[in-house]
Amino acid sequence: MSRDQYTFTDPAKLYADIEPEKQHQPEPGLDAQLTPRADLGEDTYRGTERLVGRRALITGGDSGIGAATAIAFAREGASVALSYLPSEEEDAQRIASIMRDAGATVATIPGDLRDAQYCRDLVARTVEELGGLDIVVNNGGKQIYNEDLTTLSDEQFDDTFKTNVYAMFWITKAALPHLPAGSAIINTTSIQAYSPSDILVDYASTKATINAFTKALAQQLAPKGIRVNAVAPGPIWTPLQVTDGQPQEKIAEFGEDTPLGRMGQPAELAPAYVFLASAESSYVVGETLNVNGGKPTP
Repeated sequence: MSRDQYTFTDPAKLYADIEPEKQHQPEPGLDAQLTPRADLGEDTYRGTERLVGRRALITGGDSGIGAATAIAFAREGASVALSYLPSEEEDAQRIASIMRDAGATVATIPGDLRDAQYCRDLVARTVEELGGLDIVVNNGGKQIYNEDLTTLSDEQFDDTFKTNVYAMFWITKAALPHLPAGSAIINTTSIQAYSPSDILVDYASTKATINAFTKALAQQLAPKGIRVNAVAPGPIWTPLQVTDGQPQEKIAEFGEDTPLGRMGQPAELAPAYVFLASAESSYVVGETLNVNGGKPTP
């Protein structure tokens, strides 16, 4: 029998055949050019009808964690709108094809998350094309390492916050009038929110903000029956890492400092998003679910 996410396995030995390789891509990068390719669950994720009839919007849905989540949502029965940059069309169309093969309705809506009007239009188009909205996954992100604060430009600092924080605010605010009781909002934070790297000052700051935003908004919306939670990934193999998310000399040993001794794969994140989106997490509100290979968190 082929392996799926329910297969009994040794997590320390899982993906032993996928070793990170030193490489560089211009931002934002493509999964199609990542070596080795990340596991997005294309051949392993098995759906069990946990999201039948649900309608989801996922930012950064073309690659990495967003793509793995999109595939999982589709196989669980959801209709999905994908947000991504126009330059990521190749990746987005591949993911959309996999989702449609699962029988899902898919809307592809390219644009730049730094643009407030795009974020608002994104929600409107999602509602129009899917017939409604009840799951929002704020996942799109920007990460560029910088070793000296004096050389961290105003433009990069602004772009990182607009992509990671402002877009989450704009999209969530626009989505709220459409979200019925029972809806779920899931934000992607990071281990960087708790254990920040010295070379990711701007990125780590956005992730701490996302964590606080999640916990505050969760209290505001819980009485309305809308659950807000977050997922905090550790070192996960995505194009983000090879587009100056990490220095080149660190890529070959990426993730080796975790207790499991390896980097994670996007396919290992998807079940966390499915859990938080589904009704089985009905009493989980304001939680940050860490998926980081065993690194201690608060």
